Amino acid sequence: MARIKSAVKNIRKNRRRNVVNRPRRSQLRSQLRKLRELLARKDADGARRALPSTLAVIDRSLSKGIIHRNTAARYKSRLSRQVGALGRAR
Repeated sequence: MARIKSAVKNIRKNRRRNVVNRPRRSQLRSQLRKLRELLARKDADGARRALPSTLAVIDRSLSKGIIHRNTAARYKSRLSRQVGALGRAR
């Protein structure tokens, strides 16, 4: 257990942040899973409708510091490309 005052405070801060960030991370993962399931089922219309809300959740997670900006860019790029390819494949 930490004894230094600043370390004890950091532990408290980390616990509070963890309580706040866990549901945000869960929401991001759930939204990604929903869109990926639509892509796996080749549901072009559903994927096209779900993409804007998924991108919004990714942007929100980025602004809250849940994910790194390069990770957010990678998710957005890959998902957008997959949804676009699904629409063209019809």
